[in-house]
Amino acid sequence: MFDLLKDLWGFLKERKKFWLAPVILTVLALGALIVLTEGSAIAPFIYTLF
Repeated sequence: MFDLLKDLWGFLKERKKFWLAPVILTVLALGALIVLTEGSAIAPFIYTLF
């Protein structure tokens, strides 16, 4: 897992694509939100956002 993050950071740094970092973080945060609220009562409200 950490090797993947290290490789991703190296790619962003080498190619000067720092604008991709917020996009990746947003996608990861939304994915974590969906996974964590899957079995809860909040899930129907989360899915209405999409």
